Amino acid sequence: MENAPVTSFEERLSGHAARVEQELRRLLDGRDRTGEIARPERLLAAMRHGVLNGGKRLRPFLVIESAALFGRAGEDVLATAAALECVHCYSLIHDDLPAMDDDDLRRGQPTVHKAYDEATAILAGDSLLTLAFDILATESGEAARPPLSPRQRLDLVKGLAVASGIGGMAGGQALDLGAERDRPDEAGIIRLQAMKTGALIRYACEAGAILGGATFADRERLAEFGSAIGLAFQLADDLLDLTADAAAMGKATGKDAAAGKGTLPALHGAEWTRQQLKGLVDQAHDLLEPFGAKAAVLKQAATFIAERKS
Repeated sequence: MENAPVTSFEERLSGHAARVEQELRRLLDGRDRTGEIARPERLLAAMRHGVLNGGKRLRPFLVIESAALFGRAGEDVLATAAALECVHCYSLIHDDLPAMDDDDLRRGQPTVHKAYDEATAILAGDSLLTLAFDILATESGEAARPPLSPRQRLDLVKGLAVASGIGGMAGGQALDLGAERDRPDEAGIIRLQAMKTGALIRYACEAGAILGGATFADRERLAEFGSAIGLAFQLADDLLDLTADAAAMGKATGKDAAAGKGTLPALHGAEWTRQQLKGLVDQAHDLLEPFGAKAAVLKQAATFIAERKS
């Protein structure tokens, strides 16, 4: 019997993205979920526009692969991954608004407030955020595995609330909006980035450990891994903002520099940034060493994040 072909990292990423996309389509179809009265057609269409528009689905990928590290797969994992993507996409919809970053394109398509209107975009983001917690709080109908314990479900809900709120992503966005005025130093930039971008990536990795019933020590290890790759993601993003063109990125580039916002690549240059990225990848790989070969895909993810071109 011949050996099965080895799936490349990109194929694995695409495969997970397709599964998450299918789950998001199911969650955002026209059928009311339990307890809902109705789903306004225009609002639902705007939500779908902001979510079902491609993308790598990196955060859901990290949930799925982190859970797999502890032997967990199935509906609860996919639902958690989809819930996290709802929060991420809500943040993008709001981030693109004129009162914030004022962007016309997202993933090569008109942003939600351009395709619809500002009020609908705000409500679409609000609805995606609250839908995420609905998803996490709903028990899976899957019978193949024991259901999540109340403690696991509570930890997933609590973790996402903290990661997306004032001490995480939303707080980081507030700091980012003030960066033109306050001109944060290097420590301030790192704190801002750990909140705005890193918090959801950290959560993605820890959520997988929670789903897998990992020990507290392993949950902390995965959270630290998420922090390292979260900073790498933002450094790579800032580097691309300086060096890539809008067509490759699917959105406007060079806006941070034009607005006078401080970034680490702007402070230290491209070569310094590439060296920092290498160090963060090494740190991420070291954190996964205790898991041996089972962590190979997550190690590849760290490298992919640091070396991505879009």
